[in-house]
Amino acid sequence: MFAAYNANLLTHSFHQAKVKVIMLSETDASPRIGQVVRIVHGREAGKLAIVIRIIDSRFVLLADGEKRRFDSPKRKALRHVELLPYVSPEVRRSLLEAGRVTNGKLRFAISTYVNHTVKRFEEGR
Repeated sequence: MFAAYNANLLTHSFHQAKVKVIMLSETDASPRIGQVVRIVHGREAGKLAIVIRIIDSRFVLLADGEKRRFDSPKRKALRHVELLPYVSPEVRRSLLEAGRVTNGKLRFAISTYVNHTVKRFEEGR
């Protein structure tokens, strides 16, 4: 199912739960639903968010589950975000199946990405 995203599947243990981490290749330039991004321009520069909808080739809707909740996402131009090589399978599945995702899942996905990145950094990868 995720092979279409040219992804490597890893298993990561987080709070006694097994979480599948999908790492995209560095050359993937188009956003994916459920992908973690870093905001690089604007008031929220430096913060992480998740793509919850792709409006067109230039704009996406972002939410983080805290300040930007699912019900009031931020419309952001793609040139103002940095696409990170991680897609949350839980968020993606929720959005594609039900059209909604809980704010808790958004927060969990961002914290999973941060913890995974820290672990990789500590291992020297």
